[in-house]
Amino acid sequence: MIKPVSIYLVDDHKLFREGLKLLLNGLDYIGDIYEASDGSEFLMNVGQYQPDLVFMDISMPGTGGIEATTKAIARIPSLKIIALSMFSDENYYTKMISAGAAGFILKNSGIQEVEQCMQAVLSGHNYFSPEIMSGILHNITRKPRQQPGNPLSEREEEVLYSICQGLSNIEISEQLCISKRTVDKHRENLLLKTNSKNTAGLVMFAIRNGIMEV
Repeated sequence: MIKPVSIYLVDDHKLFREGLKLLLNGLDYIGDIYEASDGSEFLMNVGQYQPDLVFMDISMPGTGGIEATTKAIARIPSLKIIALSMFSDENYYTKMISAGAAGFILKNSGIQEVEQCMQAVLSGHNYFSPEIMSGILHNITRKPRQQPGNPLSEREEEVLYSICQGLSNIEISEQLCISKRTVDKHRENLLLKTNSKNTAGLVMFAIRNGIMEV
């Protein structure tokens, strides 16, 4: 028998929590669902509940999502946190990624996308809703190269930046004047070096390691 997935909902709007809880309860693999109205309440109880997955509102009064995520992951490194975002939260994405969030989803998403995000994160992947990914790719910029501790070569950084801009392998090959086969190999090496499973993982690695910023 598959172990039910326990969820922790952290949001200061009770109506939103109740609505999401109702949707999640309709999924047969969801077990206990815990709730907190702010980051402080969440931090007080997360160690006791040990949830499999956390939905974390980014903007909350008092202890917000960034601080709560940072402190919770410092305490429980394996914790999987999905950031609940509004379009107006774009300025916080870099901080939330650095704090350790594994996924980002808009608060007006339907249950199918919520489930897609949950399955990705529970499987060890990163996830951005398409709208959030589009905004990040549009606004991402490359920071000056910092050599110490950087596991990537300069060429790999160039390819990574192009990937983070949303370019295909063919477009990258044309932009950098190298063969598509070479780009394919660079992408494969980047996934291995960064322990990423997809483009979302590469974007998060680039931001967390100060290679790119939004």
